[in-house]
Amino acid sequence: MRLRRSGRLAALALAPLLALTALFALPMAPPPSAANAQGGTVTVEWFGWSHFRLTSVNGKIIHLNPFIEGNPDATVSVDDISQADLILPADGHGDEVGSTVAIAQKTGARVWASFELGRWIREQGVPQPQVVSGNQGARMVMDGIVVRTVNSIHGSSVNPPTSTTPYAGLAAGYVITFENGWTVYFTGSSAATQDQALWAELYKPDAMIFHMSANHDPLDIAMTVRLMTTNNPNLTTLMPHHHRVDPPTGATTVADVQAAMAGMGVNIPITNQVRSQVYSFTK
Repeated sequence: MRLRRSGRLAALALAPLLALTALFALPMAPPPSAANAQGGTVTVEWFGWSHFRLTSVNGKIIHLNPFIEGNPDATVSVDDISQADLILPADGHGDEVGSTVAIAQKTGARVWASFELGRWIREQGVPQPQVVSGNQGARMVMDGIVVRTVNSIHGSSVNPPTSTTPYAGLAAGYVITFENGWTVYFTGSSAATQDQALWAELYKPDAMIFHMSANHDPLDIAMTVRLMTTNNPNLTTLMPHHHRVDPPTGATTVADVQAAMAGMGVNIPITNQVRSQVYSFTK
C-alpha cells in the first residue's frame, strides 16, 4: 500500500512537470503579422544624400532624414513638399534631422524620434502633439504601418544645443513594415553591429537602405548586409545613402561594396538608385 501510495504521490508531483514539457514540445504558432496582409505597392524615392520619401499602399507618406537645405544634391525644396504623414530622423546631426522642423510645421506630419531628439524638435517649434518619442525597442503603429526603432552605432549631437537638450540621445535606425507586409530596414548612419542579425531574424526585411559615406569601410558595409541575411531569406533589395552623386576621388562606391560582399559570399545586387526616380515594391 505504501509503495502504491508513494507511486501515486510521485505521479501527482510529476504531472505539472510533464504538462509543462508537453507544452514546450508543441509547435509554437507564429506571431501575428506586424501589418495587415494585403496587396498593393510601396514606392521609394531618393532625393539625394540620405533623404528618402516612402509612399505606402494607402498613400501615407514617410520621409527619412529630410536633409534638404544645404544638401548640394537635393532634388526637392521644402516648398515642393506638400504632404507628409511621418518623419523619421535617425539622429540630431544636421544632415539627418535636416528640414524635419520646417516640414512638420508646414504639413502637420508626426515626427518619431528618440526622447531627447524629440524634445529638441519641440523646442525648435514643432507642436508637442506632433512629436512622438520612442527609443530602441519601441514600436509605433500608424494606419496599418508599423515602425520599429532599433539601435544605431553613431553619434547624435544637435545644432544648436539647448540647456535642456545638449545632446540628442541615442542614434537610431528604423524597421518599417507597410500595409502589404513589405518591410524595409533603414540603418541610419550605423556601422555593422551584431544586433543586425537579431533584427534580421525578428523582422525579416525585404529591403535595406544602408549607410555608404565617402570613408565607410566596404567590409563593414558588407558585414552589415551579411548580418541582415541571418535566418532571413527575404532580403533582395539594397540601396545606399549618405553618398554624393559625383563622389570625390577615393570615396567608397557601390562597386567597392559589391566586391566586398562577393568576398563574403553574399550575392545580393545593389540598386544604385537615381535621384527622384520612383522604385516600386510589392510583397
